[in-house]
Amino acid sequence: MYEQYWGLSMLPFQNVPDPSFYFPSEMHQQALKQLLYAVEHGKGAGMLTGEIGCGKTTAIRAFMDHLPAAKYDIALITHPDLPRDDFLQEINIQFGIKEPGRTRGRAWKALTSHCSNNLTAEVKTILIVDEAQSIHDNDVFEELRQILNLQLNDRFLMTLILVGQSELVDRIGRNRQLDQRIAIRYHMGPLDSMETQKYMQHRLQVTGSKREIFSPEALQLIWQYSRGVPRSINNVADLCLLHGFEAQQSIIDGPMARKAASELSV
Repeated sequence: MYEQYWGLSMLPFQNVPDPSFYFPSEMHQQALKQLLYAVEHGKGAGMLTGEIGCGKTTAIRAFMDHLPAAKYDIALITHPDLPRDDFLQEINIQFGIKEPGRTRGRAWKALTSHCSNNLTAEVKTILIVDEAQSIHDNDVFEELRQILNLQLNDRFLMTLILVGQSELVDRIGRNRQLDQRIAIRYHMGPLDSMETQKYMQHRLQVTGSKREIFSPEALQLIWQYSRGVPRSINNVADLCLLHGFEAQQSIIDGPMARKAASELSV
């Protein structure tokens, strides 16, 4: 709607996990390094947590983009709040197992065979469970623990990556055996003032921006109102661009940023 007015090729502040918008902040880069270390060194399980809207899913998408398809077989579960047996079936489906098995025993046999075949082909098997804090069935966490029993004497047959909001730490902590197997843990927080400015400039550059669109005052106010949470930054910045277009402003200034933030009650 406003892209042409601001000289942009597309909307710069959409809240979707598009890896092309991945912003390499120190925090995001550290998260990426931790996850890559977990899979490259065959760790059994890793956990990435963070506050709502801090960019966990975007980091996961960037992480997946770093893993060549020829060497890694990845299953991504995005809606994990399922009964235990359905959850196991969903894992097999996401791995593309042609005969996932109608009973739990057969499903386990199919998954084990799939992992073994990958090992023979020198392909690493990765299971990513996003929004893992939404799992309500404790039996599912027990199923995840049992997945980590798929191992040989010297290696795991699968690396499990759990991703979720802060409460996931407590949920995992209730399953002591699973908790003890989490080899890598990283928590993502909000961006600071300087990172927020760089984050916004990065997204504008990705969409073709050739000039200054937000004044320094507007950038500072957006950081204050959003508290450095990327999802909230996107919401305020997007509304600023819309209102600036409607008012035919040449730059988003402080009053415009304040107006947008107050409308969103960030």
